[in-house]
Amino acid sequence: MGNLSTNGFRAILFDLDGTLRHSRPHFAEAFIGIAARLGVTMTTEDRWRAERWLHKYWARSEELVADRVTFDEDLEAFWSNHARRFLMALGCAPESAGELAPQAYQLMNDEFNPDDWVSPDVPPALEKLRNAGYQLAVLSNRMKPYQEQLETLGLAPYFEFAMHAGEMEAWKPDPQIFERALQQVGAQPQETLYVGDNYYADVIGSRNAGLTPVLLDPDGLFPEADCTVIRGIGELPRLLGNNYKEHEGGTKGK
Repeated sequence: MGNLSTNGFRAILFDLDGTLRHSRPHFAEAFIGIAARLGVTMTTEDRWRAERWLHKYWARSEELVADRVTFDEDLEAFWSNHARRFLMALGCAPESAGELAPQAYQLMNDEFNPDDWVSPDVPPALEKLRNAGYQLAVLSNRMKPYQEQLETLGLAPYFEFAMHAGEMEAWKPDPQIFERALQQVGAQPQETLYVGDNYYADVIGSRNAGLTPVLLDPDGLFPEADCTVIRGIGELPRLLGNNYKEHEGGTKGK
């Protein structure tokens, strides 16, 4: 949706998890499978609604903030309660969700061991964008640094820096985290794209900080999205249109 060529962008910030790096299997996919094994019946609409809930929950929602306060450092209680909330998002009645949540949590804890995966279209797209002169960086809601993981995934060479929310004690969608990243990259908000997969954290947060959001939404979770939407990172160079033009020596033709 949309052509970004007329806006004079020179920096592109990326979310990490769910955008550049994916889990195989995905958390939602694994949890929904376990819920089905526990006898939860659900429709396609139930799954869609639950995945949207998952995105909203982790976008510094009121539910998440309250759960952090309630459970503090008791991770087992936090994740058991998270399972209860997820089951309710899938359509379970509160009482049934409360009964099933400890089992769902334990099964996830025992069985969920995903592999890291990078879509094949990501490295060539990043290479094209970097060679075109764009400044590229990663901005994640993670608590801790992840530079070593970027190196393991082969993504580190494409980025000037990687920031995590924990170092700033500010979390997407808080505009402060985007403003700090802009300071580090040395770009103005109107010159910068932010690419992420979470409408609530990435689109709303970056837009409120003055950046132009691009939503990665391969499964159509957010049909109401009021921004540029892509199905894969490989679409970015084409969408940048006239603003994307490769030149020898890695300079942008503007």
